[in-house]
Parts: sequence; structure tokens; C-alpha cells
Amino acid sequence: MPTNTMKAIRLHEFGGPEVLRYEEAPVLELKPGEVLVRVQAIGVNPPDWYLRDGYKALPPEMRPSVPLPVIPGSDVSGVVEAVAEDVQGFSVGDEVFGMIRFPSYGKSDAYAEYVAAPASDLARKPAGIDHMRAAGAPMSGLTAWQFLIDLGHDEPNPLQPERHRPVPLGGKTVLVNGAAGGVGHIAVQLAKWQGAHVIAVASGTQESFLRELGADQFIDYAKSLPEDVAHDVDLVLDTLGGPTTGRFLRTLRRGGALFPVFPGFSDAEEAAKLGVTVSMTQVRSNGPQLAEFGRLLDAGTVRVAIDSTFPLADARRAHERAARGHIQGKIVLTCSDLQL
Repeated sequence: MPTNTMKAIRLHEFGGPEVLRYEEAPVLELKPGEVLVRVQAIGVNPPDWYLRDGYKALPPEMRPSVPLPVIPGSDVSGVVEAVAEDVQGFSVGDEVFGMIRFPSYGKSDAYAEYVAAPASDLARKPAGIDHMRAAGAPMSGLTAWQFLIDLGHDEPNPLQPERHRPVPLGGKTVLVNGAAGGVGHIAVQLAKWQGAHVIAVASGTQESFLRELGADQFIDYAKSLPEDVAHDVDLVLDTLGGPTTGRFLRTLRRGGALFPVFPGFSDAEEAAKLGVTVSMTQVRSNGPQLAEFGRLLDAGTVRVAIDSTFPLADARRAHERAARGHIQGKIVLTCSDLQL
């Protein structure tokens, strides 16, 4: 068992990567339904820097209140150190991975040597992959899964009145924008697994990487606008989203679907004229879904690419790497001497 303190990254103020402080923090006590995980690796995701900068991209009235100090992060892979008395299915020594309490706005506490996680958010780590790749899997994998395969819950959708509904992919043409990133490179593989013809959009340096993952066609956005090249697409998954996502309406056949991962779509009237369904959702923690996804990872059907790794103490450098963009797969923090 650990002592009552651990090393962690904490925020005492909001701002740039320089506000990430590596310091002593208390180990949280287990509550009913929780598992204490000795963390081996931590996945770095966009919500980590949204929290770090105080959600400044949101209008002030929409920014969640986050008490300081706070530990960022949500994705971990590690070893079970202790279990609450009411927890079944996990034992001390089990290797597990998960996306912890997401969405919770500062209550996931993953950038740390230990995390107290709801057992329902965890799954057994696939034996065929290491902790670094397991830590890179949860948020990206669950986002792609819940958008493309199965939503897996009946919680209200904070992004639209309707429940998000994935569409059958077998025999369809699927375009993935931002295909080399964390969500994108997994979405390419899941769409191929489901029998889709996949068009990947990314920078030219990523072409060989994405073709290795199964992309049937590749569009270098620096040379050609995807909306000028792709036509009669059944589904666009735009992992970048935002106010420019409406341009992909031009690529879709009548009756097709556009799934932006990030908000900003504002062309609802044009979409209705074209008979295009535009739908979004917010990814949520889901241990059983992660276990299903883990079986694909274990079999090698889907793999998690690692862009770069940094020790936990160097979380600032990890966030600086993320800010430079053109990420191939996932950025991961390590709490031990793990090697690629």
C-alpha cells in the first residue's frame, strides 16, 4: 500500500503549460465502489488542456467551476493496489485501464502515481499491449466507439436534444478528418473492422502511417481540400469539428451523416436541405465498452500509436508537444521506467 502522499501534477492557477506543478499530493481514500490503482502510464487528451487553461474557450457563463488545486487527466493504465469491500470483479494485482469519471470537470485526478477510480470505469488491461498503449486507449477509443459503434448509455445529450445514433458502416464509405490524431487513427481502424471503405484526411507526412492502419484512400489537406475531392460519402467523422465542419456537407450523398466530435456546426438549414443527419455526443466513461474495445486491442485488430512519451514530472513538455499539433496517435505520461 502507498503512504498517504504521492507525486502528482496539480494546478494552483489556470494558464499555459507552465502552471502544471509536480508536487506531493494526498492519496485519496477509497469510497464504496472504487478501486485504488497504482498508475503506470497516463494518456494525454484535449480535455486536459481545456481544464488547465480554465475552459477559456467557453463563454464565461458556461465555464464549470473547478476548485483549486486540481489534478488534471482522465486516462490511466496501472495495477490494482486495493479494492473497496463492495467491489467485485477486480483483485489486488490486476492490471487495469480506464477513463476515470469523465465528464466530471476536474474530478478525474489521473496525472498522479495513484488514482481512486470507480470500478465501473475500469477494464482489464489487454495482455497483448503494454501500459503506455493501454493508457492511450480509453478516451480516444471510447470516443470513436460511442460515435461509430454503440453509444452505450441513455444519459441526456448535452450537445443536442436528440440521442446520438451510430449508423451501420458495413459496405459504406466513411471519411475521417484528422485521421492521424488520437481519435482519428482509432476511428479509421474501427471503420475498417466494420467493413467500411475509409478515406483518411491528414497531412501528407501521415499517409504511410494511415495506409498501414487500413485507409483505402488518402487526402493530403495541404494539397487538396477534401470537399473538392471526396464525393458521395456516407459518413464523415470530423474529429476536429468546430465552425468549419459544415464544409463536409459537400462530400456527402443525400441521406448521409456528419458526426463532428467538437461543437461549432452552424449549417443546420443546409444540412436539412441535403437530407444530411448531423449528430454529436459527449464521450462517457464505460468499463464494459472498454473491455470490448480491449479485445480488439489484444487481438491486434486495432492498435494504439504512440506519438511521444514523457515522465509524469515533465507534463509541461507533454502539453507543449500537444500545442505544436500534427500528432501521430497519442501522447503518454509515464510513472515508471517504461520504454517504447
